[in-house]
Amino acid sequence: MDRTRIARLGQKCLILACLFLTVFSCKKEEREPVETVSVIEPVELYEFGFKLNDYIVKRDTIRKGDSFGEILQRHELDYSKIFQIAQLTKDTFDIRRLQVGKPYTLLCSNDSLQQPKCFIYQPTKADYVVINFQDSIHAYSSTKPIKYVEKEVSGIIESNISEALAKQGKSVLLAYKMSDIYAWTIDFFRLQKNDKFKLIYTEKYIDDSIYAGIDNIKAAYFEHNGEPFYAFEFETDTIRGLKDYFSEDAKNLRRAFLKAPVEYKRISSRYNLNRRIALYGNRVRPHKGTDFAANVGTPIRATANGTVVESAKRGGNGNYVKIKHNSTYSTQYLHMSKRKAKVGDFVKQGDVIGYVGMTGNTSGPHVCYRFWKNGKQVDPFKQKLPEAEPISDSLKSKYLQFIKPIKKQLDAIEFILPIEENQILDIQIDQDNKITFHN
Repeated sequence: MDRTRIARLGQKCLILACLFLTVFSCKKEEREPVETVSVIEPVELYEFGFKLNDYIVKRDTIRKGDSFGEILQRHELDYSKIFQIAQLTKDTFDIRRLQVGKPYTLLCSNDSLQQPKCFIYQPTKADYVVINFQDSIHAYSSTKPIKYVEKEVSGIIESNISEALAKQGKSVLLAYKMSDIYAWTIDFFRLQKNDKFKLIYTEKYIDDSIYAGIDNIKAAYFEHNGEPFYAFEFETDTIRGLKDYFSEDAKNLRRAFLKAPVEYKRISSRYNLNRRIALYGNRVRPHKGTDFAANVGTPIRATANGTVVESAKRGGNGNYVKIKHNSTYSTQYLHMSKRKAKVGDFVKQGDVIGYVGMTGNTSGPHVCYRFWKNGKQVDPFKQKLPEAEPISDSLKSKYLQFIKPIKKQLDAIEFILPIEENQILDIQIDQDNKITFHN
């Protein structure tokens, strides 16, 4: 074998060896998978407009005896700094207005010192006040985003409407709102068994999850003694935001005045010019108002649209508000714990003007409701009160078009039958996940 052939054979062996090593190393690499590490990104949490991840968050409620200064001192903030904060924010928020039981949040530095940087106070579920002192000292008020969710409910009455709603886990406030809508059409204290109702209403949620109550009833259907009554909410004055409820043929369901200034009501004393009071030696002392007993703090509502002409605290009246509705009618609301309406305010029917209390001459919490007609106090329950304003001719066609889809939606709601305690139901679910009940 000559040298040339030996050299060529050596080159071939070298190439084969390199190929073998390459293949072997590739297979070895295939046998050893590369280790992967998954990185979990922290969830960014935001509330009150702040990124909470950047702070140590401390939450609590205002306790009896707490003050703004004491809360911050408990968290190691210097008194001179607290005084400076109070002085620079007093025109925006009065720190003396903190109420016992209301929640607050402290945003503290995310380090070992955990020094307070921001104080957030929540007077209501939706409203909050920010006192920020991490850079410049400033304060402002804001409101959490509110989500409105439309709901439907229906029922057949066995004893009363509150019970029919409670069995479905619905708020009793829907019953009160319905009684207001139909106050001049249906007597809710004389409902019949098998009366029926349907509602389209909205609920409020704060931050998409915190329930904040009933907002309003959009439409209602009530079948009383076999007779149907529709009600649709419609805005008749966009400038002043006036809304009312009308029937399917555009007739107003209300009178110009509500029957009562409180929702949770019981008449404890009626208008009586010959009333005798034992406290005054059984002498005749005319009572020119109607007393509605209610718990302290119950909202008092204007019974009709009008302008506040008096808002004061005086003698036996205690805290009171007087409203002039027109040249004929005025109303007055006595013994309030707190007045909300001021002289000159225009109030709409149903607006809260104060809260039930015991100020002035009173032996228990109630609102004394007084009613004037042509300057003379009269019994509102014996007056033929005017109808509420009808829909104008220019709005009537718009209203009838507006309620068409809502009425269709209302009519499509099926009545939920009451279930007896001893009633056995056979529940069947078909392939489309439709549930049917059989006795």
